[in-house]
Amino acid sequence: MATPSKPSSRERLLDAAARLSYRDGVSIGIEALCREAGVSKRSMYQLFESKDEMLAASLRRRIPEYGARLRHPDPEAATPRERILYVFAQLEKGSTEPGYHGCPFLATLVELKDPAHPASKVAREVKDGLVETLRAEAERGGAHDPGLLARQLLLVFDGAAARAGSGVEHLSDGLATATATALLDAAGVA
Repeated sequence: MATPSKPSSRERLLDAAARLSYRDGVSIGIEALCREAGVSKRSMYQLFESKDEMLAASLRRRIPEYGARLRHPDPEAATPRERILYVFAQLEKGSTEPGYHGCPFLATLVELKDPAHPASKVAREVKDGLVETLRAEAERGGAHDPGLLARQLLLVFDGAAARAGSGVEHLSDGLATATATALLDAAGVA
């Protein structure tokens, strides 16, 4: 039986960046990142042009898991309304997990405040992708104004994630899903 191989320095740095930036914010220092990863600063700079590039790569690496978590398990059988509401149910479920600090992509955008930062670009891509997914589902569901509904839904999603992530709101009562349901009803999504 083969023993599992040790993760590469690059993988360890990306894992450390994901953990620390989610828990402590994107302003974490290079020393802390390298210490957490067990990698020297010299090695880090051989693997990445900068800490900014490493943060962007770390975020990009999270996209598949994030998308899979929000994707309905049986999209062919589910209606557009069910697929949209699933996103909010997953948000509520995730918000009850220990160590939940909100949406890592939204947190990056809020913390950096620099649209040109490499990590901001990745985070913006993800948020734009989510609003486009919501828009497409809203259109399939017969919404009066799918674009507006998608923006409203993302506002609820991001607001709920931020409030739950900061410990101000608990989503276990279904508030995010109830709010999304009201928006879907008002927009005519069956």
